[in-house]
Amino acid sequence: MSSAVSDQAAIEIATPECEKGLGQVILAPDSKDLIPGVRIKPYPLWPDDRGYFLEVLRVGQGLAAEFPTESTQVSAALSYPGTIKAFHFHRHQTDCWVPVQGMFQVALVDLRKQSPTFGARNTMYAGTLRPWQILIPPGVAHGYKVIGADPGLLVYVTDRFYNPKDEGRIPYNDPQIKYDWETQHK
Repeated sequence: MSSAVSDQAAIEIATPECEKGLGQVILAPDSKDLIPGVRIKPYPLWPDDRGYFLEVLRVGQGLAAEFPTESTQVSAALSYPGTIKAFHFHRHQTDCWVPVQGMFQVALVDLRKQSPTFGARNTMYAGTLRPWQILIPPGVAHGYKVIGADPGLLVYVTDRFYNPKDEGRIPYNDPQIKYDWETQHK
């Protein structure tokens, strides 16, 4: 979703009342259980004896094809194992996450009151072992936990420059969302 599209209508945001859990665990990029507007695309890795190479983004192509060149921002966050960064959302900004090192438990929650999936939660495991790009539209809260023994490096591309007025925050342990960050001992 480009910034031009997201400016056309105001998104009404609300914190849903959810049952405790993970929501739908997404195992494939074309899952029918994805929150509307969320898109996933595997990215290729080219390993050799020196390490590996990956492309984060090609302007005008892929998940971020509609991101305007004049306001697209590329950022990165390094987080240590066990770190939880959640939840935040945007009213206008679209994010494209590319977890490039380590493993992430990504949590998404649909906060859009007008959405047919208001309150739906998605969980996906992405990173070194599952190289996925994840497009997150406005109104979908997002966060992650770094899982495993290695730090996680998340490169993310946004269709707008950072604007603190566009961002909202919800605690990772919000009593309404009830997202279960505990390791699932099965």
